[in-house]
Amino acid sequence: MVFYVYIIESLKDETYYKGFTTDYEKRLIQHNNGESDYTSKKIPWKLVYVEEYTSKREALIRERNLKKADRQRILALINSSRNLLRKLG
Repeated sequence: MVFYVYIIESLKDETYYKGFTTDYEKRLIQHNNGESDYTSKKIPWKLVYVEEYTSKREALIRERNLKKADRQRILALINSSRNLLRKLG
């Protein structure tokens, strides 16, 4: 099974939310439908970053690490080659 760590950006106030999932497209829809209490007040959200992991444990460790990241580090990641969205076009 594949696990993803993702970052979404609120188009309302340009804040970021970091999470982990097995289906980042479905998860974005859930965030934009208000299905997460934490993100429901900042709809709409845009997917800006995705990383892939083969281990749930690795993905959860990475998610925890990203939650501590400052805005400058997040922006660098979004523009990095590590971002799967850059590879998808």
